[in-house]
Amino acid sequence: MIDGVATDSSIPSSDKPRRVRRTRMTGAERRQQLLEIGRTLFATKGFEGTSVEEIAAKAGVSKPVVYEHFGGKEGLYAVVVDREMRRLLDMVTSSLTAGHPRELCEQAAFALLDYIEEYTDGFRILVRDSPIPQSTGSFASLISDIATQVEDILGREFKSRGFDPKLAPLYAQALVGMVALTGQWWLDVRRPKKAEVAAHLVNLAWHGLDGLEPKPRLIGHRKS
Repeated sequence: MIDGVATDSSIPSSDKPRRVRRTRMTGAERRQQLLEIGRTLFATKGFEGTSVEEIAAKAGVSKPVVYEHFGGKEGLYAVVVDREMRRLLDMVTSSLTAGHPRELCEQAAFALLDYIEEYTDGFRILVRDSPIPQSTGSFASLISDIATQVEDILGREFKSRGFDPKLAPLYAQALVGMVALTGQWWLDVRRPKKAEVAAHLVNLAWHGLDGLEPKPRLIGHRKS
């Protein structure tokens, strides 16, 4: 007791305010945190609608910390996009394990739909027009990379059926583009269920390929 005022020693320990200890993040942990926050904000607000101030505030850090790790909003966005593109490409590539061409079509369709379902924010970012150049290109170039893998599968199938394998790239682009655009539509509606969407995509793709004419002809009046 000092001048009638109780000191800390007279206050029961259970009544003393507890000091909350903050665990300091490592550089790698902080970088990962900023990437996840940026990914969410870019998906919901877009690149232009997201600010460094908001990213920093969500992370509980100052703006210079964001600049230290990524050099600014553009650098953070570029890393987020690169990671998502690699993730999607890896998922599609690793899914192509079956031997039968129809099952390969199913696996490719499921891989894209799985990515949309599991990494919705990432897909929303990828399908937007990128405001800055990316080291791994655009969503269109990613689809082209996936089509290149499908091209090899179609080339072998075309050859076995007596079709011109040189046309495989055209059909690969058409098939992958069909799945990608359907995926963009399914991103928001989420109906029918994923397996049903995959089944219908493969139904159109497989039976369309099954009924291919070796030399398709135009029936309208326009010929060029």
